[in-house]
Amino acid sequence: MDAVFKALADPSRRQLLDRLQARNGQTLASLCDGMEMSRQAVAKHLSQLEAANLVVVQWHGREKLHFLNPVPINEIAERWIGKYERHRVQALHDLKTKLEGNSDD
Repeated sequence: MDAVFKALADPSRRQLLDRLQARNGQTLASLCDGMEMSRQAVAKHLSQLEAANLVVVQWHGREKLHFLNPVPINEIAERWIGKYERHRVQALHDLKTKLEGNSDD
């Protein structure tokens, strides 16, 4: 679980995960589009996400496709949030979102 927390600690890696959540099965080239970093940096971040099992890859011919693996994130939720009553946690989250004026969190 340490590798998952370490991977999630970086905002660039979280951005890559968000992009895979929006459109799963992307190549390195498509994930590099719009990122303000080099192709090598994106590849390094993806490697760390793979090591944490947050991203899995499939080869289709010569293309390497990256897919989001939500299982480790769910395991964190079950371990750390599952101890509490979910409806209370959800109510606090909804209140925080409303007070901050955010709908993305």
